Amino acid sequence: MRHGGRILADQLRIQGVERVFSVPGESFLAALDGLHGVGIPNVVCRQEGGATMMADATARLTGRPGVAFVTRGPGATNASAGLHIAQQDSIPLVLFVGQIARGHRDREAFQEVDYRAFLGPLVKWAAEIDDTRRIPEYVARAFSVARSGRPGPVVLALPEDMLSAEADVPDRPAVSVPVPAVPDLSELVERLRKAKRPVVVAGGPGWTAEASAALQAWAERHGLPVAVSFRRQDAIDNRSTAYAGDLNVGPNPKLAARLAAADVVLALGTRLGDCATFGYETLDPAALDAALIHVHADPDELNRVWPTALPILARGPDAALALAARNDAPMGHDPLPARADYDAWRTPRETPGAVKLEQVIRHLDETLPEDAIVANGAGNYAAFLHRYYGWKGAGTQLAPTSGSMGYGLPAAIAASIHDPGRTVVCMAGDGCLQMTVNEMSTAVQHGATPIVVVCDNGRYGTIRMHQERHYPSRVSGTDLANPDFAALARAYGGEGWTVRDQSEFAPALEAARACGKLAVIHLHLDPRMLSPGADLPD
Repeated sequence: MRHGGRILADQLRIQGVERVFSVPGESFLAALDGLHGVGIPNVVCRQEGGATMMADATARLTGRPGVAFVTRGPGATNASAGLHIAQQDSIPLVLFVGQIARGHRDREAFQEVDYRAFLGPLVKWAAEIDDTRRIPEYVARAFSVARSGRPGPVVLALPEDMLSAEADVPDRPAVSVPVPAVPDLSELVERLRKAKRPVVVAGGPGWTAEASAALQAWAERHGLPVAVSFRRQDAIDNRSTAYAGDLNVGPNPKLAARLAAADVVLALGTRLGDCATFGYETLDPAALDAALIHVHADPDELNRVWPTALPILARGPDAALALAARNDAPMGHDPLPARADYDAWRTPRETPGAVKLEQVIRHLDETLPEDAIVANGAGNYAAFLHRYYGWKGAGTQLAPTSGSMGYGLPAAIAASIHDPGRTVVCMAGDGCLQMTVNEMSTAVQHGATPIVVVCDNGRYGTIRMHQERHYPSRVSGTDLANPDFAALARAYGGEGWTVRDQSEFAPALEAARACGKLAVIHLHLDPRMLSPGADLPD
């Protein structure tokens, strides 16, 4: 006989879970006891959104579902931010939520929430376990659903009396998730060979070092320009002659024009959403001129938005491996004009002030190890990162394609815990960081050592940029009062440096890399600086 918490923990161990993230609650004390019993480390976080984002980042780095535990009511509502990220980014994640006792349902008991109704639209599957004996069944199904087809998050609610009850039930074995086999790709190759203006767009989840190298070798062999979808820049080495840049919310106009003029587009693993197509303008689903070859692991995604000339049910990275293994004659396309456009786009425009963010990013690009992990959330500062930093390998970019603020710090903490010897950098805006800044305490407690570069221009820069476009000189709700972030890091037990002149950044970065603690570098940027292409007037 085992109580439900131990049954649950044993099942997690069987499914290969090495670590969970949580904010504890009395609603799942039996689960905490079970985790203690089987020795699964529990990273205690400061807010449920941060815990779920850490689980999301861990899934990106391992390829296995990340796991988080949160309590009922407010805990679950806080965690929903991380669920939305995982859903939009196709990241496998399993969230366990404490729940009221089964006999108290439908009375609006303390912190009662119908999780199927509340979280169901945000995730792939939301369920509640009513019978202790069925815990292995539900957990196995959750891990299968999270990984199958288009990966994503799953929620399981745990009534506290169900979890504390005892049962004699056998464990389920680790789930084996079927992967669609890559079909014959001869027609794909011939369509690209006959194309006059082909473009490859790589994206989606699951890119490994092997798949990334395969994509690069195949594209270089055939002269195909490869663009990547929003915040999937580590799908291919950005130094490759085939790399043409990223399709983000403010893309290189020449890359956008190249995509719009393409006669054949190979979408490799990506959904081709609004960011990759500039609000469905570069490519219009209602009037698509290009022949679209769409490779995706979810049959429901193929033909859902885009009229597809050649739908292929396969995972994008698997298709890249299969293409590289073929012995096709070179197609003879020329990627160099697209590469030249990308190189010119990376030539920085000087921003105002004594600290130049474009120079900060280029210094990081030139000095960080090739396997350094760089994480970020959302804000105009990220536009500098995407434009001037070059990713060298798969698994080195942690960024939400959903555009969620606050993601960078929890993701960087999770990365540092996952691989303690690796250089991990979080780029964050002053507004972005303060969404999850309390997770600095989590970093110190669990020995994480990310370097956090805070880009402080005293405002929500992205919103101010749009405000100036639509309502110029009518500032409302976008200015910020900020703390001394370096002092705040020291207060949490880390180290901090303040940079008010460009010459101070390189020494600060060197010291941060050597300190062996959570490190914060506070950049004081000119308040006129808005984006790589625009400043506020004096």
